[in-house]
Amino acid sequence: MIELKDVTKRYVIGDSEVYALDGVSLRIADGDFLAVIGPSGSGKSTLMNIMGCLDLPDGGEYLLDGLNILGYSQLQLAHIRSRKVGFVFQGFNLISKLNALENVELPLIYQNVGGGQRRAQAMEALARVGLSDRMRHRPTELSGGQQQRVAIARAIVANPSLILADEPTGNLDSKMGNEILGLFQKLHDEGSTIVIITHDAHVAQAASRRVHIMDGKLAEEEILVGGGGV
Repeated sequence: MIELKDVTKRYVIGDSEVYALDGVSLRIADGDFLAVIGPSGSGKSTLMNIMGCLDLPDGGEYLLDGLNILGYSQLQLAHIRSRKVGFVFQGFNLISKLNALENVELPLIYQNVGGGQRRAQAMEALARVGLSDRMRHRPTELSGGQQQRVAIARAIVANPSLILADEPTGNLDSKMGNEILGLFQKLHDEGSTIVIITHDAHVAQAASRRVHIMDGKLAEEEILVGGGGV
């Protein structure tokens, strides 16, 4: 279970305080597929950073698997990120000199997982995203959609509590984008908890639940009966 209770995040600009998040409360159950949708400057990136333990709120509570991260040190946050959160970014963020398998293994190296187990988990993750036949290819030898699949495999390889996807189709054409959204739906059907951060209403339709954010506040929540679609 993931829960935000009256979360605030403010920045001082000159003599003024600007609230990037203003009293945000949100509950995400295990297995949810949520889209957070809003324009640039709405607070969605700040919300993602807090949910991903990349930043801390100034007030309120954020509970991830029952742990209230408010007051955690940067070292403690890094430990939580490496074990409980899988990230997927618009720009893929793959290491060009490593092949797909080696890229997917990286989170497990940071967790000191042994070589044999690490390799087996990475191969399984690549199989889940349909890339068993591309594991020895480097990013430059893969299409944009394939690179994003590698990034998703890297995000799921450690079986995180939460998958956070930040504009995951932003660098893809519509066909590849729909394929990636279909993959997220498949992972959700298999039990993954997924949050997509997006400004695109079409991308948000893939989720089974949507939250709209504006000026740091959750402005609307819509439950999609029967699940999402692309």
